[in-house]
Amino acid sequence: MPRKSLVSSFLFLGLMFAPALAAAGEGAERHQGSLPTNRHKQVDAIFAPWSGKTTPGCVVGISRDGALDYARGYGMSNLEYDVPITPQSIFYTASITKQFTAFAIGLLAQEGKLSLGDDIRKYLPEMPDYGKTITIAHLMHHTNGLREQGQLLNLAGWRGDDLYTEADVLWALTRQRGLNFAPGSEIVYGNAAYTLLGVIVRRVSGKSLRAFADERIFKPLGMADTHFYDDHTELVPRRASAYTPREGGGWRISVPHNDSTKLFTTIVDLLKWEQNLLDARVGGPELIALLQTSGRLNNGTATLYGGGLHLEDHRGLRMVGHDGMDGGYRTDAILFPDQRLAIVALCNNGTIAPSDLTRKVAEVYLGELLKNVMPPAVKVPEAELSALVGNYWSPLTDAVVRLEVKDGALRQVGVPTAFVPIGNGAFRPGESMHVWRFSKPVANAPHELSIKDTWPTTRDFIRMTAPTPTDSALASFAGKYRSDEVDMTYTVRVADGKLVIRWPRRDEVVLDAVGGDRFVGSLGTVTFTRAASGGIDGLTISHRRLRRLRAERLVGG
Repeated sequence: MPRKSLVSSFLFLGLMFAPALAAAGEGAERHQGSLPTNRHKQVDAIFAPWSGKTTPGCVVGISRDGALDYARGYGMSNLEYDVPITPQSIFYTASITKQFTAFAIGLLAQEGKLSLGDDIRKYLPEMPDYGKTITIAHLMHHTNGLREQGQLLNLAGWRGDDLYTEADVLWALTRQRGLNFAPGSEIVYGNAAYTLLGVIVRRVSGKSLRAFADERIFKPLGMADTHFYDDHTELVPRRASAYTPREGGGWRISVPHNDSTKLFTTIVDLLKWEQNLLDARVGGPELIALLQTSGRLNNGTATLYGGGLHLEDHRGLRMVGHDGMDGGYRTDAILFPDQRLAIVALCNNGTIAPSDLTRKVAEVYLGELLKNVMPPAVKVPEAELSALVGNYWSPLTDAVVRLEVKDGALRQVGVPTAFVPIGNGAFRPGESMHVWRFSKPVANAPHELSIKDTWPTTRDFIRMTAPTPTDSALASFAGKYRSDEVDMTYTVRVADGKLVIRWPRRDEVVLDAVGGDRFVGSLGTVTFTRAASGGIDGLTISHRRLRRLRAERLVGG
């Protein structure tokens, strides 16, 4: 950024945060310990790879005790017009939006206009009756079992950059005959629940989510550059475009098109919101506490997800926050409540992982307080790694993971991240705290694998031993399959020795055989089902947030 523009930005931001400046300083030092005097240069170094004029990048904002400590843009907001990113650039925040929707629901609950224990069909009577109650709390905490909206629309023929509306999401959700799991029994993160929460806000308050949030959240907090975006044709001054790499080099525009609960904001405004999570100026302490209280499964297990906020222990310190990803937008906002430190990164480059960047910034500011909790690597002979290679299937979710040894390391097929052995049959993917644990081999029994990620529900897998179909047997799977739940007919055929599946307005998807009647492709796991006679009578499609969507084989298909 030109020096003149940067200075102007800081003058502007200083005015925006002036009311909090006097109260900062001493309190922040007390909570955070001594801060490096060159911390801003260290932050610049973290974001340096995206500071050029030919790349989209990020803006970062850091506040301590409500006082702005640093804000700067790196890279370009718009590559076509050579517009740089600045602290005033407006970004689509993707799933950071969820905490504002949850807050709106909490405001209505405070006023007695709804209860978190209410059956959602009280406000959404068009939703199917699954025989088990889904509550507003189930929606808020991702324990509802609903299938993911984006995957349903994909299977219904929507392309990735198609416009979709709230009405389209309701169309898909109201057609579903089944759930991923019984409400309250598991947690699976998804977007459908928060779309429905936005609908409930409108139906209960009589105002759109946009109007309600403007009146009750954004204006009281002085978030003048923040709004729920409910019209994809609306002009948004200072909006950053978003980009993903183009095959062969360069960039392509990657801006999502939907009119359903999209939040546009700046780091300036988001830092004001982070401060409200500390001082509860809007909503009061009880509502702020609600957002930061974990949901629980039916068995009492804490989900570590509150009201649109992940509740984490980051290297020994309490941290709340949320990330977001849609199109080429990548975002992350984290808060260390006990240290009163907030860090926000908003990016328009689909190759960036802002969650990694915000945690590197946290290390600059909180380094002496952070514990080293990463399990150390241990050496494992490559022969032992090779013994773990194979396809693993989850009876619970119908998901399949494929493992190979490549460049001397165990890794998922097609995924660059190597697994790091940490002892006793356990591995961590790269520098994450997730744990993939293999059971010790038992005679005449397949290897088993359990995956523990950020969620409390461990997923168990069994190594598949069924042979893959012969080339001649593949033809028996070909035909047409109909799913009324997404109003779509799928065509399965054999091409170049492999099964492929396609449906209107979508590219053909190659299905790789992994054992028996089970195949995998970019849309997830496709499992063919058989009638009592042994003939194939249908298929199911499963993905991380969608389980066993069924399509019946058409007679003569």
